[in-house]
Amino acid sequence: MTVNAERESDSEASEREGGQEGRGHILRELGLTTTRSGDRLHGAAEVTPHMHAPGTSHLRTSVLATWADTLTGLLAAGTMAPRVPVTIELDVHLYRPAPSSGRILGAARTIKAGRSIFVAGVDFTDEDGEPIAVGAGSFMLAPDPNVRLPRRLSVDLPPPSRLLSVPLAERALCRREEPGVAVLQRSQEGLNASNTVNGGLIALVAEEALLSLAPGDTLCSLGLRYLQPVRVGPVVATAELAAGLGRANLRDTGNGDRHSVLATARTFGS
Repeated sequence: MTVNAERESDSEASEREGGQEGRGHILRELGLTTTRSGDRLHGAAEVTPHMHAPGTSHLRTSVLATWADTLTGLLAAGTMAPRVPVTIELDVHLYRPAPSSGRILGAARTIKAGRSIFVAGVDFTDEDGEPIAVGAGSFMLAPDPNVRLPRRLSVDLPPPSRLLSVPLAERALCRREEPGVAVLQRSQEGLNASNTVNGGLIALVAEEALLSLAPGDTLCSLGLRYLQPVRVGPVVATAELAAGLGRANLRDTGNGDRHSVLATARTFGS
């Protein structure tokens, strides 16, 4: 499978870019904080209306996917350091439509820590312990052994300096062009350390393309297979949906229209 040989874990990159000049990284504005406890990594974040799927009062599934990437990616980085982990697959599956408000808790654990492949799972619940979703992330070592993580790597993410003040898609420069097509502009605030588009924003544009075919609905599952990095952009996601089962192809239109990501999903309306 072809993956980005230069792209470090999106979660680790998001954390380090949060302190850059300007507003900081878009995905840090989702408010996730993390702490290590034994062999698990715990995360927590508050749901706000700016995180809702359009036309609904439910948290976006792409936000849960982003948080899953952060939690599993930080575990991967902690295990695979000093080599860089590269995300190759990410998925999240909901028991029911996500909450409209309240605090969401995530607990990530290592499933497999091999010599070149790392897999972690994550469980999301509300503050009362009611299950919300499960997810998983798979990572491989970047093929270039000269690409290294920072010497000092912390898996503890503090609260961000600011939270979203506009809807996530607007903040990320992501728009629906027509039914089944969504476009994400490349933004300095949405990149990882190798200057490619962050995987969480890839999840967002895939979700937008799919939901444009199911107005007022949300995704009950979302799976992403990363084939190539998005280096130039814009990212164009083209989706099809039938009987609640959807698929989206994402291409880096500024880089030879390369097929970069394959997404699959189901809606709750199926």
